[in-house]
Amino acid sequence: MLLDRRTLLFLMAATIGSPIAAASPVATIPLWPGEPPGGGGPGGPVDVSSRGAWSNIATLCLQVYQPDRPNGSAVLVAAGGGYRRIEMGREAHPAATWLAARGITAFVLAYRLPGEAWGAGPLAPLQDAQRAIRLIRASAADYGIDIRRVGVLGFSAGGHLLGLAATRSAFRAYRAFDAADAQSARPDNAALIYPIITLEPPYDHTSTRRALIGRHPSAEKSGEWSVQIHVRQDCPSIFLAQAEDDEVSNPANSEIMAQACKGAGVPVELLHLSGGGHGFGMGRPDTPSSDWPGSYETWLRQRGMLA
Repeated sequence: MLLDRRTLLFLMAATIGSPIAAASPVATIPLWPGEPPGGGGPGGPVDVSSRGAWSNIATLCLQVYQPDRPNGSAVLVAAGGGYRRIEMGREAHPAATWLAARGITAFVLAYRLPGEAWGAGPLAPLQDAQRAIRLIRASAADYGIDIRRVGVLGFSAGGHLLGLAATRSAFRAYRAFDAADAQSARPDNAALIYPIITLEPPYDHTSTRRALIGRHPSAEKSGEWSVQIHVRQDCPSIFLAQAEDDEVSNPANSEIMAQACKGAGVPVELLHLSGGGHGFGMGRPDTPSSDWPGSYETWLRQRGMLA
């Protein structure tokens, strides 16, 4: 769908009005050239809460945070919210600002929420994530990006989404729309912060599981939508960070993912944080969660994402 001037101005205002965002995007890229796969969806403008969380997302797009001096790297950012909202204000926009300050062009993803009447159902967010990665590579010349240096950064349910994008890149979630879909959907690296990884018992008491596959899914469906099931040797390197006192995403999620990566020979780093709870974004002041961005920066540097 094309973004008209009114929609663009609304999205900009929603970003600038977000209570924690320190910068605003320089551009907004429509995710699909028309209706997304399966059609459907809500009507009206995006609903932005007082804390900057988005819902009623009819306009699917990438918000571009471009550094003053781009270094050629790009990162796709997906915030969490249990697939019921997207925590743009607390997670995505601060992360994009942080990345841009370090020379990385950040792309914030406004993805479909399965409960908002989209025809593609639970597959809709993964379609959006795959399309976003392909669009970033297709737009490489416009933003000075090296298509071999495209990473992803996901928080909570956004970590689940980009975990699936990283582990299921060979799965074509939708038919090709245009030339952009000839690009690879495999990210070169993936950082998953307090992610939801498994939708299997006993760690399935999450909004992510309910929003994607319902309250009483089959064992087959729970496995299909669990990230660790899809880890293979050709997956990109993974960075994980999670607080031990997380009451939403059981810390076992990151442990399960780390073990799956080690078993498949995928490079993985798991950062244990002694405190910070859930939803700390780029770090909650005066808690150990404020340490993770420094470790992530070192990890990015080791992978050639920073000069």
